[in-house]
Amino acid sequence: MDAIVAFYVYQDHKRLLFYVVMASLGSALGSVPLYITGYLGGEKVLRKRISDERFLRIHRSFEQHEFWALMFPGMLPPPMPFKIFVLGAAVFEMRFRDFIAAVFAGRFVRFLVLSLLVLWFGPQIVGIMGTVVRQHFGWLLGAVAGGMLVWLLMRRSKRRRAQSS
Repeated sequence: MDAIVAFYVYQDHKRLLFYVVMASLGSALGSVPLYITGYLGGEKVLRKRISDERFLRIHRSFEQHEFWALMFPGMLPPPMPFKIFVLGAAVFEMRFRDFIAAVFAGRFVRFLVLSLLVLWFGPQIVGIMGTVVRQHFGWLLGAVAGGMLVWLLMRRSKRRRAQSS
């Protein structure tokens, strides 16, 4: 999908937003069958595919911030195992409206960044970025996790200040 979006954006710059919205909407709607499978299959479907430790980590993240727990993985390019998070959203009973919004928002950010990179650097950036992400996936994941941690710490300290006032 990334290559298709990059191709269309490079061919017709003026419709960038249209292509980004359509790709995001298609991705969100394409996730619905997997959501339904997870919802009907329950916990068994997800536990078959991942370890207990990973299951508990995903469950904790959905309990704390279910929207962000789905949106952030939706922003990351392959090889991020996004389907596991879609199943997790269904298993942990995320509201369908919030599910669609989180997938759409995550994919929107992903395709928008991709489109801007294509306009700036040309279509070759898709292949280059894919290679960089595969080679430095740990660093990328660490940067995203670090950003989330900083955001959570800032939010927690803001709440504490508000409570003590």
